[in-house]
Amino acid sequence: MTASDAGAHRLATQTVRALIEAEASVATAESLTGGLVCAALTSVPGASAVVFGGLASYSTDLKTRVLGVPAAIIAEHGTVAAETALLMADGVRRLTGADLGVATTGVAGPDPIEGHPVGRVFVAVTRESERQVRALSCHGSREQIRQQSVGAVLELVLEVLTGGSAGR
Repeated sequence: MTASDAGAHRLATQTVRALIEAEASVATAESLTGGLVCAALTSVPGASAVVFGGLASYSTDLKTRVLGVPAAIIAEHGTVAAETALLMADGVRRLTGADLGVATTGVAGPDPIEGHPVGRVFVAVTRESERQVRALSCHGSREQIRQQSVGAVLELVLEVLTGGSAGR
């Protein structure tokens, strides 16, 4: 296990524990991470008590048709946008009935998308009473950008659950 893998597993373990303590459930809608967030969470023993599942919503069609992101929002802001990430998180929460919705969208590379450079990422966490989004400027290889995105969204889940800067 690499240091990066160990860090991701530590964050996933903290997240699952925090979800269990809060008696809260989670579901993921992932674009650039393609299921890595859900995989990190479900690698933790006991995750089945709190992880409802995830959707790898790589295509714009799934973002609009399944997650309910309005086509007008994507036309105005694009798929790599704070607004889109928040609506993806809302959509997966609505679809699954989970307490928290988690979303990732961005550019892992190798090429820019919609005028955004490689490494531009938005991660979001929503629940009924709160909607948080964070813009990231990640660096490194495609895989490093994807792993940084997983770590950032797990940290954001912890912050939403604990009301502070958990995991730091």
